[in-house]
Amino acid sequence: MTVTSIDAVTAPPRSRGRTVLRALGATTLVLGVTAAGGYAWLSQTSDVRNSGVAECTSITPDGGSTADLQGVCGTIDRMTSAWGRNDADAYGATFTENATYTTFLGTHYQGRADLTAAHRALFSGFLKGTKLADSFLGARFYGGNVAIVTTRGDRYDDERPSELSKTQTYTLVRESDGQWRIAAFHNTQRQPVMERISFLFDSATKPQAER
Repeated sequence: MTVTSIDAVTAPPRSRGRTVLRALGATTLVLGVTAAGGYAWLSQTSDVRNSGVAECTSITPDGGSTADLQGVCGTIDRMTSAWGRNDADAYGATFTENATYTTFLGTHYQGRADLTAAHRALFSGFLKGTKLADSFLGARFYGGNVAIVTTRGDRYDDERPSELSKTQTYTLVRESDGQWRIAAFHNTQRQPVMERISFLFDSATKPQAER
């Protein structure tokens, strides 16, 4: 005769579904922690070597004269100063009348009036009180009246950031009055983690300056 324990009879069977859910929860937690750690590692190891120089006039340009470089740098300096004062009209005056302006969000403005009006709204809104930081990667001159300047840049409120998160391209032209103005501006948000992943998968994609 088999004697069955009262506890064995009255105790409810363990829920298989609950066990599966606990296992899935633990697995998800481990994967989440691992992913977070991996993301942090990728982000921390994605620093750039080519961070540029602080002064525009310190660039060694490809072509152009010293006066040309000073003229181009003067325009960018006036643009930066106008942003720091939140002066939309002075900011717009550093661009040509038919300039194009593409933000890191992909927003595309056409013409001085368009970008000036947008910045007037921005300077009275969430960009109020902000400043611009730049570090200069290079300048190239084509003929006597066209220049391309590449920078790393960012905006900030109080303290200048140690790492600038955007890469920017300015195309400047010398107009009939002899003044250099920005004919096209393109701003790209750097994606450090994705950049790091691409370099890990194929090191040949890494720029020469970063090797």
